[in-house]
Amino acid sequence: MPLAADALVRLPRRPLRLGTGPQPRARSAAAEWLDHVRTAYDLDGQSHRIFGTLYFAAKSWDRPRRVIVKAEHLRGPDGGKSNPRFLVTNCAGDPRALYGDHYCPRGDVEKRIKEQQLGLFADRTSCHAFAANQFRVLLAAAAYVLCDQIRRTALVGSALGRAEVGTIRLRLLHVGGLVQKTVRRIVVRIAGSFPGQDLFRRVVDRLRRSRHAPDTS
Repeated sequence: MPLAADALVRLPRRPLRLGTGPQPRARSAAAEWLDHVRTAYDLDGQSHRIFGTLYFAAKSWDRPRRVIVKAEHLRGPDGGKSNPRFLVTNCAGDPRALYGDHYCPRGDVEKRIKEQQLGLFADRTSCHAFAANQFRVLLAAAAYVLCDQIRRTALVGSALGRAEVGTIRLRLLHVGGLVQKTVRRIVVRIAGSFPGQDLFRRVVDRLRRSRHAPDTS
């Protein structure tokens, strides 16, 4: 276990749920559960999973710790696939609930980070200066907040209501237009052939109405 994770486990009243690799000793201790789900798969050809708890210490650990085991066998060709997972925790409670309700949601956070990197170029940090790279990341973060707010408020129920921010950027915002500036206003004229113009109008209308809506919080 890395030193940082080991230090977190020691903190009093600090809940920790840390995914770890399939330690040979943990996998050996979980062999009965793994065999059970494999047998169930052999009987009906469906995916099966069960949860359990182990207390053991790897060579690099200073003492035994609680390890939640997800023993799973997924259906597929050539006898399916064994898919065990191990979670080190200092929390009490049902293993299934700790894994499914408290640990798995972190995957959605990782997806949002990846969404920002791929869709809004947050990984473009090739400048030699740290401040310049930091500013690029801040711009990408601000762009993500803007796109996500549009997705949550103005795109609900539309074809892009569940789209990634990169798709929203390309199909709704990355559009050529003619900018005309007058004394009283700035007008952006979009081509009549733009395929997303109806959705664009609805988004603008929803944003305008939400801007003037009374705050009931």
